[in-house]
Amino acid sequence: MAMPAERDPAPVAPLPSSERAKALPLGARSGEPDTPLVPARMVNEVLYCERLMYLEWVQSEWAGNAFTADGTRVHKRVDASRKRLKKRSADEASATATTPEPAPENPYQARSVWLSSERLGLTAKLDVVDVDGGRAIAVEFKRGKRPNLPEGAYLPERAQLCAQVLLLREHGYTCDEAEIYFAGDRQRTQVAITPELIATTLGAVARARELAAAGQCPPPLEDSPKCGRCSLNAICLPDEVNRLKPKHLPLAVPECGEAATTEPGALEAPPLRRLSPTQDERVPLYVTTQGASVQLDGERLAVYADGQKTAEARLPNTSHLALIGNVQISTQAVRSLLSRGIPIHYFTFGAWWAGACTGADSNNVELRLAQYRGSLDANQCLALAKRWVHSKIANCRTLLRRNHRAPDPVVLKELKILARKALDAEKLESLLGIEGTAARTYFQSFTGMLSDASLAAGYQFDGRTRRPPTDRMNALLSFCYSLLTKDMLIACRTAGLDPLLGFYHQPRFGRPSLALDLMEEFRPIVADSVVLNAVNNGVIQYDDFIEATGSVALKDGARKRLIQVYEQRLDDEVTHPVFGYRISYRQVLEIQARLLGRVLLGELPEYPTFRTR
Repeated sequence: MAMPAERDPAPVAPLPSSERAKALPLGARSGEPDTPLVPARMVNEVLYCERLMYLEWVQSEWAGNAFTADGTRVHKRVDASRKRLKKRSADEASATATTPEPAPENPYQARSVWLSSERLGLTAKLDVVDVDGGRAIAVEFKRGKRPNLPEGAYLPERAQLCAQVLLLREHGYTCDEAEIYFAGDRQRTQVAITPELIATTLGAVARARELAAAGQCPPPLEDSPKCGRCSLNAICLPDEVNRLKPKHLPLAVPECGEAATTEPGALEAPPLRRLSPTQDERVPLYVTTQGASVQLDGERLAVYADGQKTAEARLPNTSHLALIGNVQISTQAVRSLLSRGIPIHYFTFGAWWAGACTGADSNNVELRLAQYRGSLDANQCLALAKRWVHSKIANCRTLLRRNHRAPDPVVLKELKILARKALDAEKLESLLGIEGTAARTYFQSFTGMLSDASLAAGYQFDGRTRRPPTDRMNALLSFCYSLLTKDMLIACRTAGLDPLLGFYHQPRFGRPSLALDLMEEFRPIVADSVVLNAVNNGVIQYDDFIEATGSVALKDGARKRLIQVYEQRLDDEVTHPVFGYRISYRQVLEIQARLLGRVLLGELPEYPTFRTR
């Protein structure tokens, strides 16, 4: 069934790395001219959605969904059989163009044919080419069924096929016919290559090159039905970016505990469409047993301890692997994880994040350059840091109001004043002082959020201590902050950001400064909330700790239970305070990282903080 749009989206898999270099935008290859070769697929995309074309081609962003998986399945047969197209000499091409009958030659079919033309500025991988002498028919495979249109297909698909026809002609073949094979109803549909379609195709090529050279991502579509089935909607954030344009942005950052004030009409705006999934269907795998090993078993990860298999996880269902303490992993498992883009995070026995092993980083060089420029801009660093610190203090105040048995009005007022002062800070050094004062005030009241049973059990909290934690509450907080750092680091990498280069936390060897920046506002509402939940509900008992040489650490069994509480918190759904839809905290982390990227690229004027009420 066709969509009520210009075409029924038929996403395809990303270009293989060996072929992507042939279509690099902005003349990125050494020794080649600055004019990029436009992939035929981008001719399709620029006519469908210019922003989608820019994200895929210029910024090299990619994400899959059910539709792209179906497209990959449809192309599996032609991709697996790479039959070459015979090269035509100039004499053969000339003879074909002047002779009505083709030269005697056995007909054959070529598959997965890659053709390029500097003159046309085009490059393409043709699914199938039926050749009979000097004549050829281009056949493009598409998922879904043939739309009920006189032309046989939507304009973007016809222009993509037209680009392939032009390339065949450029390489000496007579090509007057082209077809699209729709896998949904298993039939070929003929597409007429008219002068009007050729003009449209060449215009799309010029438009794609113009957008790539401009270096500015086109604006998202407004409330378009195309966005719902687009695999890049969680990267593009069309409704979110449109909502955060200046006419919708708050005129001023609201006070703690107050609703945001917006321009007239903005408060009546309905909740946005939730285009991205509420939950991530994949789950992390934690291995905490000391001496355990992780090995590859087909499409699964198998965990062994004392020679026995203790757990296993399917690779397609795994988001990342966390190894805590002395845990081994085989080279085969590492290679398989990295090839699938699944990161491996290493923690010390004391649960300090030690580092990560990841595959290739994001190809979005444009975003990295914007991040590097922004990190050198003192004004932008201060502007971002002020909003993060203000939101963190506001969320600390909210947690006290919700969970303290008798919150002190003086403490709440002081936090409110400090949050306001954070917005007025004139340099990072003064902002650090404001944050330190707010932290002391907040943690002095932290014990009041513990239940009577927890206090009777002996839990006390006299202030924040680190490296090492000297009491049970600090041990719990440090562990949860390490877990949150790991998840925010994953969100940064997913969004294409460099997690080591921060704006508030200054760069330091081995420190994920940007992850620490972005997690500031989530410390109280995620990590602190997990600790309070685990202690007050009896998930963690007073004797679940090891005390030695002035430090305190969790026992292995208690650590597993705390991880479960933490993961449950990330899966909790919350109403986004800016966009109004329900979404899990895990997804919120990624959205906030992507919104920061939009700020750095100049699409949004300021970072939208995440504040609970």
